[in-house]
Amino acid sequence: MDTRRIDLNLLATLEVLLDEKNVTRAAERLHLSQPTVSAQLSRLRDLFNDQLLIPAQRGMIPTAKALELSSPLHLAMDQVRDTLTTHQHFDPSQATLTVILACTDYIQAVIGLSIVKNLRQQAPNIRIGLRAIEPSRLEAQMAAGEIDLALMTPQEAPPVLRSRHMYDEKYVLIGRQDHPYLVDGMLIEDYVQLEHVVVSLNGGHFITTIDRALETLGYSRKVVLSANSFLLIPDIVTESDLVALVPERLVAKRSDLKVVESPIKAAGFSVGMVWHERNHGHSAHRWIREVISSMISK
Repeated sequence: MDTRRIDLNLLATLEVLLDEKNVTRAAERLHLSQPTVSAQLSRLRDLFNDQLLIPAQRGMIPTAKALELSSPLHLAMDQVRDTLTTHQHFDPSQATLTVILACTDYIQAVIGLSIVKNLRQQAPNIRIGLRAIEPSRLEAQMAAGEIDLALMTPQEAPPVLRSRHMYDEKYVLIGRQDHPYLVDGMLIEDYVQLEHVVVSLNGGHFITTIDRALETLGYSRKVVLSANSFLLIPDIVTESDLVALVPERLVAKRSDLKVVESPIKAAGFSVGMVWHERNHGHSAHRWIREVISSMISK
């Protein structure tokens, strides 16, 4: 390829076209006319000797070559943009950017509101999108710029992504405040006689690692309810005699619950930030990560 023929504006157009897969929407994002974008796509096809995007019933379908170009193109364009802006001092009070955070409902409940408040206080013009995390799609979503930062257990993230540890979480046993049988120092024999709620993210499963651990000790507990979210459980147990193991930070401010140590220990987990190389050197994203990190460490 003759690199003298490469126009940076063409690559910027290709980046948006690969995101939108639609000439009209790409033109709107680029603030260009549709004929101009169509003409640029024609030049790109000639440049790469490939159709790149093939017209379909709805939008356009990327070719194998286009899919191959997508990730390195995003990374290269981000590096160009960052090179042009890193010499400038990042001023959060004047920043007008959008950041998309992915996390579980537990993390949204425990630290999500605090993160939003802290970022908005320092950067009032920032827009923040919160979305559910999909670990199996995370790498592709970050490479495509759909997600900027994930809050999750770093060990569960794809190894190619960068990460930073924030805190460690443990599980505690909860029930209603006046539960007659929920006490500190309870024995396993008493624990297995209680009726339990468990979390099944996929729904409908009643066996967890705790049940398998109890089985090795010759016990089984009474699991009577399976919920698909930790957020439901505190309210469920306050209205019943049910008990549950939940992350400690989730119930730290609940005065209507009795919280005790479980006689059988559940393995805790860590929570951290995960991001793609495409955002690693970006001044705004570096600032966002530092704000979140300093906030959690207080």
